[in-house]
Amino acid sequence: MNLKLQNGQMKFDDLDDKMRIYETSQDRCVLPGMYIVARIDGRSFTRLTKDVHKFKAPFDEKFRDLMVGTVKHLMNCGFNVVYGFTQSDEISLLFHYSETAFSRKTRKYVSILAGEASAKFSSLLGDIGAFDCRLSELPNRQLVEDYFRWRSEDAHRNALNAHCYWRLRQENFSQNEATARIKGMSVADKNELLFQYGINFNELPNWQKRGIGVYWKNTKKEGFNPKTNEKILVDRRELFTDFELPMRDEYNQFITEIIERSEKPNC
Repeated sequence: MNLKLQNGQMKFDDLDDKMRIYETSQDRCVLPGMYIVARIDGRSFTRLTKDVHKFKAPFDEKFRDLMVGTVKHLMNCGFNVVYGFTQSDEISLLFHYSETAFSRKTRKYVSILAGEASAKFSSLLGDIGAFDCRLSELPNRQLVEDYFRWRSEDAHRNALNAHCYWRLRQENFSQNEATARIKGMSVADKNELLFQYGINFNELPNWQKRGIGVYWKNTKKEGFNPKTNEKILVDRRELFTDFELPMRDEYNQFITEIIERSEKPNC
């Protein structure tokens, strides 16, 4: 590239054009008509939550609330997110079908969401917690349903394994011994192991087994009309935290309803 000189100096505009090529040469955008789902994962969270801050194992309500707070922040940080899901140290976000922020540039979504999640979680925790982010670009509703069904089933599997592992650790099994004991066990055998220690897995809190959903709801709030000096009901759109998500096919239907709402232009 030939750059013009002004008083022996390269013009800023020419230099700017030259260097921005290297920043944007790999830019790509999510195509219209594709559903966008982001998955944000904690980085080195095992050490952070078990060694540094020593959250209660296998599940800790304080840590749960930190993750929910982070999800709510991500749903209010400039993107049109219609559904958030969290389990363990991960978050999944479903964007509005017609989301156009940053011209749907993938690098903007990945960098902003990882940065916002890290900043919010760290501020809530009072320590550094970092997240990474990846995008799934899904061409149809069924794949969106499958994605969230996948993460729901993963939450169930992780919860069962975690309760078995930490129950064995409480019985003075070493890390390796506890891991080896549950490796290859069937779901029924894992349930039986817990039952031997007086734990009925089916009776554990649903948020541990199914994850937690966050989505928008329209509610009525009491307001005040200064002109008439009267109390009135005002429509508000607020985030609702669902600790009792449905399972299996009912969960698929739940996700379908969210998708359908997201395809409406004013939702």
